[in-house]
Amino acid sequence: MPVTISESEREGLLTIDLRALVENYRWLRAHLQGGGECSAVVKADAYGLGVARVAPALFAAGCRTFFVATQPEGEALRNLLPAEAIIYVLTGVRPGCEASCARAGLIPVLVTTAQIQHWCDQTLGMGGDESLAAPAALKVDSGMTRLGMGAKEFAGLIQQPALLRRANLQLILTHLACADEAGHAQNSRQLTAFSEMVDRLRQVCPGVRASLANSAGICLGEAFHFDLVRPGSALYGVNPTPTQPNPMRPVVNLRLPVLQLRQVIEDSAVGYGATQTAVAGSWLAVVRGGYADGLLRAQSGRGRGVAIAGTDRIPVPMLGRVSMDTTVFDVSALNGRQREQLGLIEVLGPTFTVDTMGAAAGTIGYEILTSLGHRYYRQYV
Repeated sequence: MPVTISESEREGLLTIDLRALVENYRWLRAHLQGGGECSAVVKADAYGLGVARVAPALFAAGCRTFFVATQPEGEALRNLLPAEAIIYVLTGVRPGCEASCARAGLIPVLVTTAQIQHWCDQTLGMGGDESLAAPAALKVDSGMTRLGMGAKEFAGLIQQPALLRRANLQLILTHLACADEAGHAQNSRQLTAFSEMVDRLRQVCPGVRASLANSAGICLGEAFHFDLVRPGSALYGVNPTPTQPNPMRPVVNLRLPVLQLRQVIEDSAVGYGATQTAVAGSWLAVVRGGYADGLLRAQSGRGRGVAIAGTDRIPVPMLGRVSMDTTVFDVSALNGRQREQLGLIEVLGPTFTVDTMGAAAGTIGYEILTSLGHRYYRQYV
């Protein structure tokens, strides 16, 4: 007899645990030994989990500074939070949008002298004083060679104190490249380079705050904390210390409904490309969920899940390639009673986390989170 599942489980049930999210934020904040501020990175719709629910929960937990990636993200977030929330835009501001960015109460992260000059030209007088531009931030490259001002350009900028003071800089920041490898020499090199840049900037702008640490950077120790840390992935359950047990609580749980339970009577190739074979007598469960829903095709034949059969939870392997809308699991480990009670397979949860799924797909938990589809029913705890 078919197992009855709820309406919310029909296309897959994605549960986001806001209590776990808040506990993760508090754990990270508690590790700031020097008394710095813990902000939150909520870009990409809070890593795919829904900024409209995530950001207010973090604000209620005491978070006052938030980072987004784009101006539209910032404008949407501004409408969700009280006016006292501080919102930084990590990719800065596009030419022609300076005034609207400032009016929205957003702080762009600028990366070139030309951007700083243009910001001053377009927003002068919007910083609470006729001589000040609207608040801005400066991102420098301390060794990642991605978005940020290089050492040579920074040295030239320091020689323009009038411009720096007019720019109304609130924050200088950079990004660690190897923070999840605690012993990597790049961490100390970046710490040294950034510390020197901070010292030089503060000779001109003594009140500017500094930020170096991302999620993993927080776990590198107090020297990396400065005035503000910027956790992102760890808030959502990704392990900030990959070589050690995960101190973060899992935030997401994803259960997929079983569409068909079948037994093969002879050795049978499974899925596109016939890459794997189910041996005669195997029991297979076909679930509603595929690469269009964030189950990355790269985990084909390597992914795992947990069969939910009544009160029993039985780990089961994925079999064959992930399709667009469906995935197959080998549930031969279930006994007859468990097969009768099988209705769902959990692919994300306490047993198999976003990090586990990421490893199976040859990627990281970040990509798993931001790939989660919108066909699932989303439930917030």
